[in-house]
Amino acid sequence: MSVPLRIAVVGGGPAGMCAAGAAIRNGAAVTLFDHSGRLGWKLSITGKGRCNVTNNCTVQEFLENVPRNPRFLYGALSAFSPNDTMSLFSSLGVELKTERGRRVFPVSDRAADIVGAMKKYCKDAVIVTEHVTKINVCEDGRFTVNSDTVHAYDRVIIAGGGRSYPITGSDGSCYKIAASFGHTVTPIVPSLVPIESSDKICPELMGLSLKNVSIKVLNSNGACLYSDFGEMLFTHFGVSGPMILSASSHLHDIPVSSLTLSIDLKPALDDKTLDHRLLSDFSEKSNRDFQNAMSGLLPQKLIQPFVARSGIPPHKKINVITKEERAAVRSLLKDFRIRLSSLRPIDEAIVTSGGVSVKEISPKTMESKLVRGLYFAGEILDVDAYTGGYNLQIAFSTGHLAGVSASADA
Repeated sequence: MSVPLRIAVVGGGPAGMCAAGAAIRNGAAVTLFDHSGRLGWKLSITGKGRCNVTNNCTVQEFLENVPRNPRFLYGALSAFSPNDTMSLFSSLGVELKTERGRRVFPVSDRAADIVGAMKKYCKDAVIVTEHVTKINVCEDGRFTVNSDTVHAYDRVIIAGGGRSYPITGSDGSCYKIAASFGHTVTPIVPSLVPIESSDKICPELMGLSLKNVSIKVLNSNGACLYSDFGEMLFTHFGVSGPMILSASSHLHDIPVSSLTLSIDLKPALDDKTLDHRLLSDFSEKSNRDFQNAMSGLLPQKLIQPFVARSGIPPHKKINVITKEERAAVRSLLKDFRIRLSSLRPIDEAIVTSGGVSVKEISPKTMESKLVRGLYFAGEILDVDAYTGGYNLQIAFSTGHLAGVSASADA
């Protein structure tokens, strides 16, 4: 009877747990290192505690939502697709549902159920709650993993996450380990992160959520860098919400202080239709003050700031609003602008952009091209996607492929 391969998985997040479970099912003996002592800690707080576990889409649709190195992921997604992820959780006893934008959540709306399922998936791994400080490759091709003690393994999978939410254990320490093997680590920056604004209107509108609006991020020349339709949120420091988080992933190499956010508050209406709507609303409220005639067009919290921006006196009667002033209202409804200043800190980012260069990793196996027997999975790789369950699926797909590949001879 052959002795099973001994595999070390460094990192107890979704990629690490998926890699451990896949390797165990392939006959390997797995040790899972997680210094936080809480497997899936970061997973437990995703999706505001609901856990948007994946996106119910095809591989091609998935790749269209990966702005950074999408082609690298084709093999991993083909080997373990969103449908495979849903089937896995179903087999582990978690019932799932698909919501708007094809986002998949547990029916219970409890991220803890996803974490529990992942723990069940890798329950036969030996869990070591020590901080891995160094990994060495020996002359015989095996590895030693240094933590509080030294452990020997046939193969190693590094799935230590990025630098976002460091309180959960994603402290970026595995970048240094990757670099010690000669791997290139591309610049680490926040992705899927809120955006700050110095515009005083943001704290005035704090807590206001705008739904079914469209946005454009404009540079200093007025060129559109990113556009989207959906939901956004005003905060005390600026703007957030799904569209803003996705927009942030396009702004890594751009001075954010030179950018402007343009919000179309009525994207379903062209200028002519919007003018008809204004005329209709105004005719019904002809004797009201301007500031009291916008309730059918705007959320209550937005009316006063909107009126102030329009330049029209708030107490001016609707029946004396001029054609030019009505045009100004239309223009502001279609192009309400917020000055941007900077991305929020990486500690607040949902994911990290940058990491181990995918040029040095085999997309067919997740094995290092520099060190045989060394594999990578998850957020440590230089791959990230939009919000909507895509980043967790990247963790599951790359983790699965790394686990299967590392244990191939088990």
